[in-house]
Amino acid sequence: MSKGFANQRLTLLSLGVVACFMAVGVRLVYLHVIDRDELLRFVDKARRQIVIEHARRGTILDARGNLLATSRSEMTVAVDAWALDEYLQADKNPAKRARHAAEQQAKRAQLAALLRLPVAEVEKAFVPALRRIKPEADRRDGRVDGLTKDRWVKLCEGVDEPTYDRIEALNIRGLTAERVYRRVYPGNGLAAHLIGYLNKEGTPVTGAESHFDLYLRGSDGWIESEKDGARREMAQFRTREIPVQDGNDVVLTIDSVVQHIIEDELKDIAAKYSPNFATIIASDPQTGAILGLANYPSFDLNNYSKAPLGADKNRAVTDRVEPGSTFKIVAVGAALNEGLVTPRSTYDCGNATIDYKGRTIKLPKEDEPFGILSVADIVAHSSNRGAAQLAMGLGEQRFYEYARKFGFGQTTAFPLGGEVRGTLAPPGRWDGLTISRMPMGHSVDATPLQIHMAMSTVANGGALLRPQIIREIRDARGQVIRAFAPEKREQVIGRATAATLAQLLTGVVRVGTAKGFDIEGFEVAGKTGTTQKIIDGKYSTSHHVASFVGFFPASRPQVVLSVIVDDAKVPGGTAYGRVVAAPAFKRIAEQLIQYLDIKPVQPAARNFLAMTGGVP
Repeated sequence: MSKGFANQRLTLLSLGVVACFMAVGVRLVYLHVIDRDELLRFVDKARRQIVIEHARRGTILDARGNLLATSRSEMTVAVDAWALDEYLQADKNPAKRARHAAEQQAKRAQLAALLRLPVAEVEKAFVPALRRIKPEADRRDGRVDGLTKDRWVKLCEGVDEPTYDRIEALNIRGLTAERVYRRVYPGNGLAAHLIGYLNKEGTPVTGAESHFDLYLRGSDGWIESEKDGARREMAQFRTREIPVQDGNDVVLTIDSVVQHIIEDELKDIAAKYSPNFATIIASDPQTGAILGLANYPSFDLNNYSKAPLGADKNRAVTDRVEPGSTFKIVAVGAALNEGLVTPRSTYDCGNATIDYKGRTIKLPKEDEPFGILSVADIVAHSSNRGAAQLAMGLGEQRFYEYARKFGFGQTTAFPLGGEVRGTLAPPGRWDGLTISRMPMGHSVDATPLQIHMAMSTVANGGALLRPQIIREIRDARGQVIRAFAPEKREQVIGRATAATLAQLLTGVVRVGTAKGFDIEGFEVAGKTGTTQKIIDGKYSTSHHVASFVGFFPASRPQVVLSVIVDDAKVPGGTAYGRVVAAPAFKRIAEQLIQYLDIKPVQPAARNFLAMTGGVP
């Protein structure tokens, strides 16, 4: 070989080496300078991960700390195909790989038993199907074949914590899990219309769940870090960590025992009378705190999707009825408060007509014939004509203003929303008979809660309060961060007037329309109501709203209780308030007296009625 040829080969080799280095250099320039930003975005996307830690929703408690709604921690177990041994080719030794595969298969059999799934179904999940992907997304699994494995194959959801601890101890490669919280209602249908529920998407729909969601929901936490080839976090590259903040607990004013009592009574009413709907409300007259509120029909919070149409409506605030004779407290209370009458004042309730402002007005019919009645007798025997004459003494405008003060024609500002406004037309829209019909509870309508709060005004000394359903907010440590105080809306009548009217209402159960439903020693004050329903624009003689609204003891009221039943079916009879609602009122009152340890009082009502000229 000549020396020139050798030099030529050396030169070519040197040029080849230089060309290779230049090519590498050019490639490095492209990677680190020209394509740097795009490649960094790809790498960051592949290695960067954000892990969300879900916040635990706060619990809902009753006034005594009993659970009404809580969030149960559960795990959703799945298979991560990209982390499987056979996919990563972690072990090159065939014997060891076979032994390891047998061990994993045995563990998967145990997994199937813990999840209560067929072994074949579990095994199938660990051999996930291949699916085609776009060419530009290829190599995501390290191969250039246009295929990739499914990342996430769900095995089972709703796995409780103890079971998952046993699953985790198996140390099965490729198994992963996500913690979720499922809303659970221990009482099933207890206080369903007050508590509300979360739908399948975790969105609060009604009740306290919806209206106090700001307190309950909490804030999710998250971790931003990097992951290795097996998609495990590399904690040393964690760049940001936001701690989770669990939701606050909401304490309601209701008492689960009181709620049970009124719901059991509602079930009996429904079984016996098959009403269109029925509502029972119990509250503390001094604070406006709702002790229990229930409606028929109702539903199971844990199975809300199976509820009949309309069962989730809170009829206490969404449905309006004419209050009937329970509305007579407006005319009587207003006349007493204005000093126009005393309990001894008398009216002729036997006349069918009366002269009013220069014209003759036909008075409403009575359920039984009356003659001269005192104000105390008008209340006890629920005289329609007596109530009309009291309202006429006040005049249209003044009577209307008192009706507004008692809360009619407006909402109660119920904290859970959904409330409709009652109907109370101003005097300018009245016809010639309204002044004689409205005092008996016609030409006006209201929700059961509005009627209940009007009676509460008499019980608490004349103040119209906002119904209170939320008592306090507690943080995750149980510390009270906000308490809710009673909210007075208006002073309707004086305390002395309210006390007088309360004693007059005891005559209803002693000698009047609800005679026989008193409770000896506990001064039951109340008012029956029987309203004809408007059917096809006319008052029906066969469809009624029966009610009894009252409180006890009259001289120091501790509970206001309302029973309102819409369109009860009474075989061979009429759904009077004394027939349908008063018995339920008494049964509930007797149970509440024992449970709340209400002490008896001296029976002063009989002496009071005798002193004021009432029926002895």
